[in-house]
Amino acid sequence: MSETNTEINKTAGNESEVKAEKKTTKSESTEKYIAVVQVRGLAGVRAKVKDTLRMLGLTRVNQCVLVENNPSLTGMLVKVKDYTTYGPVKMDMVKKLVAARGLEYQGRLQDSKSKYTYSTFEYEGKKYKKCFRLNPPRKGFGRAGIKKGFTVGGTLGNRGEKITELIERMM
Repeated sequence: MSETNTEINKTAGNESEVKAEKKTTKSESTEKYIAVVQVRGLAGVRAKVKDTLRMLGLTRVNQCVLVENNPSLTGMLVKVKDYTTYGPVKMDMVKKLVAARGLEYQGRLQDSKSKYTYSTFEYEGKKYKKCFRLNPPRKGFGRAGIKKGFTVGGTLGNRGEKITELIERMM
């Protein structure tokens, strides 16, 4: 009877390992950065959503921020999906964005007491400001406008690889 219990425990252990493998493959993505563009203004927005946008570095409409592709930031993006559009970005698009709209960071990196550090975006050994100011997109955001999700035909939420087309129209 003890042999059957050990066999059951071994199979249960294997199932948990398989589940762990599925979870890691699901969260992995080939892209290093996710581009987030603020589409709507902040009038009448809940305080938690405003705080999340501020943590992401978005303060104005048509600003773009590149964030790392990790689960904690993905949760933040889900929280602000009704005010932003986002998607994974390839490195050639990052290079175009930095060349066209990147502003080199000239300020100091810490305050005088080294209590606070100022966040920057590093690319090829240079430090750039965290946000990229973009123009409104040529030919607009689309027929449904900025109040509907991307899957319905609007602008908001995750748009996947099509974020590169939007950013190119905004540069």
